[in-house]
Amino acid sequence: MSEVQPNYPSKSPNHSAPMRAADVVVVGGGIAGKACALGLAQLGLQTIEIAPDLGQNVPNPQGVQWGQRIYAFSPGTQKLLAHLQIWDAIDHSRLQPVRDMRIYGDRGEKDDQLHLSAFEAGTPQLAWIGESNLIEHTLDQASRFQNKLERISDVVEKIDVDADGSTLHLKNGDRIRAQLVIAADGANSPIRNELGIDVSEESYSQSAVVANWTCTYPHLETAFQWFLPGGDIVAMLPLPGKQVSMVWSTSPEHATYLLNLNQDQWRDQFSTIANGVIAKQLGELTLNSTPAAYPLRKIRAKRFIGPEASPKVVLIGDAAHVMHPLAGQGLNLGLRDVAVLLNILGKRESFRLPNDIVLLRRYERQRQGDTSALLWVTDKLKKLFSASSNTERQLRNWGLGLVNKSHFIKQRLIERALGEIDFE
Repeated sequence: MSEVQPNYPSKSPNHSAPMRAADVVVVGGGIAGKACALGLAQLGLQTIEIAPDLGQNVPNPQGVQWGQRIYAFSPGTQKLLAHLQIWDAIDHSRLQPVRDMRIYGDRGEKDDQLHLSAFEAGTPQLAWIGESNLIEHTLDQASRFQNKLERISDVVEKIDVDADGSTLHLKNGDRIRAQLVIAADGANSPIRNELGIDVSEESYSQSAVVANWTCTYPHLETAFQWFLPGGDIVAMLPLPGKQVSMVWSTSPEHATYLLNLNQDQWRDQFSTIANGVIAKQLGELTLNSTPAAYPLRKIRAKRFIGPEASPKVVLIGDAAHVMHPLAGQGLNLGLRDVAVLLNILGKRESFRLPNDIVLLRRYERQRQGDTSALLWVTDKLKKLFSASSNTERQLRNWGLGLVNKSHFIKQRLIERALGEIDFE
């Protein structure tokens, strides 16, 4: 049976009940889906969000341990959250600003590095590091007080799209009629698959091992990343206090090995990889969470709206694109989808409905270029640093040093990473 959030009138399944109606339905309960649903309701659109776990309370993180799902939030994401009026409600003691980023090549030579500085770029910070639960809890709290938003804990089993809108069939037998459906239902998006929207997909044959650590040396508000010989990538992201969050991209076999290491064995790892520089930079690292791993792949939907004959559905977040974590931009890219969609719908002409094909094509045009560029660059960097020939190795490390000497190129990289969004 479906479950409706307590702040809304509960409703028992009734198969003979008339079809319910909404302006927009958001399918998906992650950060992108929750942010999108809240933003649409704030625009005055009658919005329903549907996901299996919306009835579960996401606790506000507390204490000395940080959650396993750690994200880098760009200034563009901060601007979106401020636009949604939740940025100031977030517990900022659990957000770590990043003032510097240091990226190292795999030869271990001093000049094989790229340094990006907030000070040189004239910005207060390059990013913030924080927990998924921190953002989700705040979004949940704001959603409870939004009278244009209803949240239903259920599963969409079928979607019918016609010239006027979409009909969603829920597992409990209810039906909801919507002018527009937002598919925010993840990388394996059932909505995308049912509508027959093709995707290009490529496995990186890697897994990301994630874990949090306390360190004896201060991280100096710096995010570090090391490219290792053989294609592994280790990132250490700063957390409040002397803590860091690790993302180690490696082969699935090595990931399994890492997941079973004890504290002493991890210490040996950090003393040897990257010529021991990680331990020299951060000191002794003590495990502060249970390591976990997830597979890495690249996904890009061929269309961001659909179906082609009568597009009444929009894809956002992982339903539209999935990328390698080496750039730390996966969530930010999904929230840029949200920001662009809210901009377009918020500025639409008074005679256009939210599902007007002109609006949806505006969204698709704006998002395809940004998405393609970031996925292409990330993919090429991943493959370049996985190549093993001496020529390619020298080229990539030389390239890091060359970019590091160019203020113009670094400024363009920072501008891209900041992900600015205009809500005026």
